[in-house]
Amino acid sequence: MLTRLALTDFRNHADALITPGPGFVLLAGDNGAGKTNILEAVSLLAPGRGLRGTPLRDMARQQGDGGFAIAARLAEDIDIGIGTAPAAPDRKKVRIKGEAAAANRLGDYLSVLWLTPAMDRLFADSAGARRRFLDRLVFALEPSHAHHVSRYEAAMRARNKLLAEPDNADPEWLVALESGMAEHGDALGQARARTIAALGEAIAASPEDDFPHASLALSGWDGGDLKAALRASRSRDGAAGRTLVGPHRQDLAVQHAAKKQPAHLSSTGEQKGLLIGLLLAHAALVEERRGSPPVLLLDEVAAHLDPVRRAALFSRLEGHGQVWMTATEAALFDGIENATRLTVTAGRIN
Repeated sequence: MLTRLALTDFRNHADALITPGPGFVLLAGDNGAGKTNILEAVSLLAPGRGLRGTPLRDMARQQGDGGFAIAARLAEDIDIGIGTAPAAPDRKKVRIKGEAAAANRLGDYLSVLWLTPAMDRLFADSAGARRRFLDRLVFALEPSHAHHVSRYEAAMRARNKLLAEPDNADPEWLVALESGMAEHGDALGQARARTIAALGEAIAASPEDDFPHASLALSGWDGGDLKAALRASRSRDGAAGRTLVGPHRQDLAVQHAAKKQPAHLSSTGEQKGLLIGLLLAHAALVEERRGSPPVLLLDEVAAHLDPVRRAALFSRLEGHGQVWMTATEAALFDGIENATRLTVTAGRIN
């Protein structure tokens, strides 16, 4: 968990400092005040592009010098810092314990999970959106997954570029790229499969309450000899301008377990419940595996739940690590007793 969070020139926060407690961290304020920006800052302390997935240059405060900084202290007195410099607004700099570090190392120190209003469309969204969601779940359990994903995607981009100009392509380099894709692709595919299996068990063991159980499966790529598949698909991939086989084509298939119905055919309320239930089961799995619960970021979740489901959510979250929540009205947090309560107004925190 975080014991200190400092923001400098991040989004609409010129200079902000929060010293949260170990349980709920409740942020109330009007739309546009900067509540979600705070959650986004916390999400950037884990591997990846954060809960919005926007370019780093867009995160710097418009009235600032073009860079930003986020500094956090963890409960173990470990300091983590990330940010960008004005001269390199798209380069993420990471410091851990005062030393420069690779961004993928962040997952070794902190697990962060989030739920935002944009994710309400997850089950009806693209396969890519669900795949990125799944990868975030894997990151929290296996931090090395971030390394395999980034290396696989880099090799795939280079291969696509070579296939676009076959007359100039170096055959040995093409083979090397496909070998790298096979190595990292097998690793990331196996990690996804392990997470799906473990998460299925965690969901089955979770309470039968107001959040329905989901059943999960992977589709789109079932493994096999990826190196051979890539070699056989060169002509087709070159004509298409992209790689058509591999774990980057996988999709997360979700069903309402009780109804045996695809999640995207469920009602809006059922989809919300499935997503929350999935996140809660995963948080419990992370706590079991890593020995400490993840930091949860729940953006405007309470506003879209009826009082009974809000109470059920608060009850499930109580005593399970640090939970950051936002709402436009503080009354939506009624029923939560022990919390750090903050009001956000136009980039200022009280």
